[in-house]
Amino acid sequence: MAVDVGERTTRAPLRLLLLLGPAFVAAIAYVDPGNVAANLTAGARYGYLLVWVLVAANAIAVFIQYQSAKLGLVTGRSLPELLGARLGTGTRRAFWVQAELVAAATDIAEVIGGAIALNLLFGLPLPLGGLIVGVAAIAILAVQSRRGQRPFEAIILGLLGVIAVGFLAGLVVSPVDWGAAAGGLVPRFDGAPTVLLAASMLGATVMPHAIYLHSALARDRHGIAAERGRLRELLRATRVDVVLALILAGAVNIAMLLLAASSLRGVDGTDTIQGAHAAIASALGPAVGVIFAVGLLASGLASTSVGSYAGATIMGGLLHVRVPLLARRVITLVPAIVILALGVEPTWALVLSQVFLSLGIPFAMIPLLRLTGSRAVMGEHVNPLWVRIAGGAVAALVVLLNLALVVLTLVG
Repeated sequence: MAVDVGERTTRAPLRLLLLLGPAFVAAIAYVDPGNVAANLTAGARYGYLLVWVLVAANAIAVFIQYQSAKLGLVTGRSLPELLGARLGTGTRRAFWVQAELVAAATDIAEVIGGAIALNLLFGLPLPLGGLIVGVAAIAILAVQSRRGQRPFEAIILGLLGVIAVGFLAGLVVSPVDWGAAAGGLVPRFDGAPTVLLAASMLGATVMPHAIYLHSALARDRHGIAAERGRLRELLRATRVDVVLALILAGAVNIAMLLLAASSLRGVDGTDTIQGAHAAIASALGPAVGVIFAVGLLASGLASTSVGSYAGATIMGGLLHVRVPLLARRVITLVPAIVILALGVEPTWALVLSQVFLSLGIPFAMIPLLRLTGSRAVMGEHVNPLWVRIAGGAVAALVVLLNLALVVLTLVG
């Protein structure tokens, strides 16, 4: 039976919509509690100065996340799997150690963030809140284990919506100086502390574990596309998926910084999430404070679930060991609970975890760009020369920023 052009045109957007999803799961990594700590700190201390860092980091994230998803679709293998097949035993294990430390830092940040949210909402002690977040994450991961990826995506997308509302709501009543915000798009620093904070913001935005994970998410959702003759269609859909997901994540991140710059600048105690929440509630009303805390809780729950998924992907690809997602969540919950029980200042622990993540970015980014630039790996879908040059420039920028971070940290 012939299908008229109008019907095909009507079906095309729906068909595209049904292909979206993996990038929105990966995007959770870009709005986790580490982002909250880094962005609020940047806005409260330096106003609109570092808006450009978030814009640049989000542009890098769009580029890198698409490369990761493309690698998974074209090869039918995740980035950790491809690395695990190419590295010698000793190198592969060493690479796994740094990737695992990055995943652990991610887990710590996410559980701490969720614990802070429960403390703000219900007054729960931080260790108990961290335990509750871990148990809730286990329940979310159980959906993925028993029902598959699509129901898991639906839960994560719902939490992403709550996060967006939670962190964008404050801008409705906050008097942002849009002229000053536009001035923040000019790249500049104001001393060594802003370089450290920029590295933290970069580590919180371009997340190494999301780079490893996205290749597996795309592959697991769509299968080996080349075998089904749908590769070009899926690559087009993936570009849309990545751009939409990271525009949303970028808007949430920039909103956090703008909110802090407009409402928290010069306010005592805003160097912690708890202090920032109190200041937001005082300046913008208790309802906005509650919405903010709910957004933080959703961020912790979603990101810790996605982080466990990423950790399992890393371990399976590099060590060829399959650890059940639920078991991994239980094991990696322990360090976060210990940190909370020891009384370490949680916001500072979050910011430091993001600095550590920033140091792990080149280890994920450079191999990804080498693989997607290899004709032997990608075939006709190898990155063209201009993409390889742009990727090299991005990688060099990230490495230089991290070197500056190390030097500034060593010299105090």
